[in-house]
Amino acid sequence: MNDLSFAVPLWVWAAVTVGIGVMLAVDLIAHRDNHVIGFREAAIWSGIWIAIGLGFGVILLFWQGGEVSSTYYAGYLIEKALSIDNVFVFALVFTFFAVPDAYQHKVLFWGVIGALAFRLVFIFIGAELLQVFFWTANLFGAFLIWTGWKMAFSKDEEVHPDRNPVVRVVTKLVPTDPKFHDARFFIRMNGKKVATLLFVVLVAIEATDLIFAVDSVAAVLAITTNTFLVWTANAFAVLGLRSLYFCLAGLLRRFRYLHYGLAVLLAFAGVKLILSETPVGKLPIPLTLGVIAATIAVSVIWSLIATRNQPPASGTEGGPAGAGEGHAGGTGQPSVGPAHHQSTADRSPYTKDSP
Repeated sequence: MNDLSFAVPLWVWAAVTVGIGVMLAVDLIAHRDNHVIGFREAAIWSGIWIAIGLGFGVILLFWQGGEVSSTYYAGYLIEKALSIDNVFVFALVFTFFAVPDAYQHKVLFWGVIGALAFRLVFIFIGAELLQVFFWTANLFGAFLIWTGWKMAFSKDEEVHPDRNPVVRVVTKLVPTDPKFHDARFFIRMNGKKVATLLFVVLVAIEATDLIFAVDSVAAVLAITTNTFLVWTANAFAVLGLRSLYFCLAGLLRRFRYLHYGLAVLLAFAGVKLILSETPVGKLPIPLTLGVIAATIAVSVIWSLIATRNQPPASGTEGGPAGAGEGHAGGTGQPSVGPAHHQSTADRSPYTKDSP
């Protein structure tokens, strides 16, 4: 499989990794008081993360040239677009478990760390498979096309985060108290260390993101198998996922047709990957960037026009009002039952008995 190839010194990998760690630490310190994040604060942080992601592309431009920089931007843009789908699912999970607004950032922070770890593993495995076994391009391509079709045409269905197999296994293995205890994941109860409901929420977030990691990494690998570009495009897009959630949570119902655009992007990535192993070869990066940008723009504008007369969602400034109408991982636009802002002190959809 023909692809961009350039030497990336070990110190560059180390510098990027340390830089990501520093940015995560800054974000953690900035929100260590578990306050409710409003739209203005989320918008500012989103702007910072996007500026950092775009700025890294400029560094690549001066370091390796326009083709490498354009390839990075194509990967970053498609990953950023697909991350919006994560936002829908996060809103569903938080709504289902009635997670207080003030605790959501902590769950997302540790969720992002897990997401970065998953993606790093998938990137190296996927890139190696594509380099060694040419037929895996057809396999990954078919998987992306199937995922896009499922995202576009699957019927609506209700999502039950507590039925996720990973969540069920963890709650059977780990003693769990079905209540929130401030922002703690674990507490001591009767002399034993016990997981709280917030830990169950974190497991649900990580389990659902695992599916998204497979989709998004495969989509970026369709653009390039250069592990450094795939990793940085994923990392810088995922770093802003928390702020993006708080920015868009109250507007999710406006993006009614966005999942069609994401479905087109996944299918396009699949076709592109398959074509790369035929006489057609890899599609030009400018064409790829154009298709990605146009698809996102059309689906967003289409959604906003279609919902322009829709009344604003109710809820607090920082919470995902109306989150129950979001799209989740290619399953249409599911809804969940519990209202997000119900009291959570003595109420939870998770009913496992206390140990």
